[in-house]
Amino acid sequence: MLRRRRREGGEHRQRAGHARAEGLSDAGSFDPDEAAVGRADPFDDDGAATAMGPWDVAEEYPGAERIDCGSLLIPARDGFDVQINVAEDQGAWVAVVSGDSGLQLQAFAAPRSDGLWDDVRQEIAVNIVETGGSAAEREGPFGAELHAQVPMAAEGQEPVLQPVRFLGVDGPRWFLRGVLSGPAATDGVLAEPFESLFGDVVVVRGDYPAPPREQLEIRLPEEARQALEAQFEQENPGWELPNPFVRGPEITETR
Repeated sequence: MLRRRRREGGEHRQRAGHARAEGLSDAGSFDPDEAAVGRADPFDDDGAATAMGPWDVAEEYPGAERIDCGSLLIPARDGFDVQINVAEDQGAWVAVVSGDSGLQLQAFAAPRSDGLWDDVRQEIAVNIVETGGSAAEREGPFGAELHAQVPMAAEGQEPVLQPVRFLGVDGPRWFLRGVLSGPAATDGVLAEPFESLFGDVVVVRGDYPAPPREQLEIRLPEEARQALEAQFEQENPGWELPNPFVRGPEITETR
């Protein structure tokens, strides 16, 4: 029931001249001009994809079938289920699941000049250690990432350490975080399809102002929302189903 968004090979938007880790200086600041020089063109002379994202919606990126989840356009891949989850303490996120492994995806607003991943990575590591786990930095396909053992417990059971990989990419005014769990967190062969999918995500930042670290909007694809509304209306005549994934009313306070 998910609407999938397809972009044909010759209908790419113009790239914005931004990049990811290639545009980060030693101090962790983002330089769009430096990034534009350092990043390879995503297509060869025949139009085939030659580089890996994640991509910004304003730049040129490979055509593929993608599921529109608001701020994230998720590649539609055989063998992967795309789910939208909501939790009071974590907000909304997209989960891509295959077998016993999963990749949690969230995008956040970021400053124009500096990336977030260096600071966020350290904060995650400190938090994990404080809760009884362990964490260590490793170099991955997208640059620095965090390999951790995180205490997790089912209801009524003692916590057990579970392996988790934290991926992060700084983009133009956004930060994309991926959390890989299950067997793929430690098995490189199982991880490769998830890494490929992460590298083909398109981030839709939007033009609205947002403070750094504010999560970008996650919403149900239109067909899924319509099906949910139809089911709710059938079960609850006269009631309108609210959308928990859209930005609500906002108040600007001037002091």
